[in-house]
Amino acid sequence: MSKLALALAQFDFPVGDLAGNGAKIRELIAQAKSGGASLVLFPELALCGYPPEDLLLQPAFIDACDEELERVAAATDGEIGAYLGHSESSDDVLYNAGSLLVDGEVGVTYRKQELPNYAVFDERRYFETGSDSIVGDIDGVNVALLICEDIWEDAPAADAAEAGAELLLIINASPYHVGQAESRERLLCRRARENHVAIAYVNCVGGQDDLLFDGGSMLIEPDGKVAARAPQFVEQLLFADYDNETRRFTVDWPQPADTSTEAVLYAGLVTGVRDYVAKNHFPGVLLGLSGGIDSALVLAIAVDALGADKVTAVMLPTRYTSDLSLREAKAQADRLGVDYQVIAIESAYETVRDALRPIFEGRAEDTTEENMQARIRGVLLMALSNKFGRMVLTTGNKSEMAVGYCTLYGDMCGGYAPLKDVYKTMVWQLSRWRNARDGGGEDDWVIPPVVIDRPPSAELRNEQTDQDSLPPYDILDAILQRFIEKQESDNEIIAAGFDETIVRKVLRLVLLNEYKRRQSAPGPRVSSKAFGRDRRFPITSGWR
Repeated sequence: MSKLALALAQFDFPVGDLAGNGAKIRELIAQAKSGGASLVLFPELALCGYPPEDLLLQPAFIDACDEELERVAAATDGEIGAYLGHSESSDDVLYNAGSLLVDGEVGVTYRKQELPNYAVFDERRYFETGSDSIVGDIDGVNVALLICEDIWEDAPAADAAEAGAELLLIINASPYHVGQAESRERLLCRRARENHVAIAYVNCVGGQDDLLFDGGSMLIEPDGKVAARAPQFVEQLLFADYDNETRRFTVDWPQPADTSTEAVLYAGLVTGVRDYVAKNHFPGVLLGLSGGIDSALVLAIAVDALGADKVTAVMLPTRYTSDLSLREAKAQADRLGVDYQVIAIESAYETVRDALRPIFEGRAEDTTEENMQARIRGVLLMALSNKFGRMVLTTGNKSEMAVGYCTLYGDMCGGYAPLKDVYKTMVWQLSRWRNARDGGGEDDWVIPPVVIDRPPSAELRNEQTDQDSLPPYDILDAILQRFIEKQESDNEIIAAGFDETIVRKVLRLVLLNEYKRRQSAPGPRVSSKAFGRDRRFPITSGWR
């Protein structure tokens, strides 16, 4: 009988921060040793962060990675080892690799066999594939080393099991989107059952540009039962023992109180804002607070991510801004304790109109005048950003971005878009969830209920509502999800029962507005088909 004492390091390892990551890894090795572990697992490419993208094409970067790997290996001794993800250069070929660090040295190295090249992944741009399974004895347990995508294909796990592995150690950098944790779990349980092996699966956590990593590390027993699930979007060093006689884990991991879709998604959005601001060294953020639900939700996310002292909310009213918007925006800002500024733009709007009036003479007012208001707001928000150094958060949602219901160089101005991949219907769900999170009483509401319940409006003309231009959001979002996430054709969507005229209008708007989305701020990917990395349509195209 043998027992293997494991630690899983579910942590954030920022891209390119080799010295910082190396120091964190050494500290976690020490903590794992103090906790009684004999082997600690770190995520895929933890040393350099994931995804390093074209940093991998810089020889100096690869050399620095190799040097840092040696320094980290020196932190291991006869009592503690580590399985660490890193890049490996051999004969001018680069591999996505993982090495066992033992006795102060880099020991056996495994090269990832399956390189993903779909959706957000393009690993074949940088890496060559490995070909051999690595199976060996650690503390009397036959273990196999695998990396992320290896488990999504049949062969690597099957080959490892055939070579005698009883425990698969899988290090990962698996990005989050809604439903992905459930997909991972189903897959891991199936792999365990079909190969009669236990699985220790560690994933990284944190925000990297438009990607989110949620952790959600897992232990799976050979019968396919889940022994433990780690919380999502939480950094933790997780301990477990594997007994090769019972083929079971002994584990006591903390469990989150709320694992609902809204709770996990909200935690992801908070993580995205927090990490983008911190890793790019902004002193804080500012946003236009309009009195509508999108900006109200973004304000709540920003405060939860950064603290009220690092958030500025700016109301930029015109003649079309309602008393309700003015009242409720201030009420929310006061409740959250953020810096709140009001800059009326009516005079600036009139100045621009006066300048254009001779040229526009004889032409009726249209969306031009509406967009002028949005662009004036963009100019002022960017001026505040320049003067005080705080980054502008844009507040548009995925429904608006999809159909172009947003103003280029206006409300699209900013450095990060927290709701870029969140449909409007989910904005409502998240807002209600956030209000209920801390108890649900009126004193706990951070988003005014009247703002949630009011008809959506850009307030760029008298008595305007979004539904003047768009179908109701429940219909719009259902069509968009079929077209974008499920990639259904217009005829398939119509056959599902949607009005033909509405479907063709919506799909036409999606295709026409690719140029806007190409110029939009990055934002956290939370769906399986986010604009940008996932969905790369040409701007110029004759296909309809």
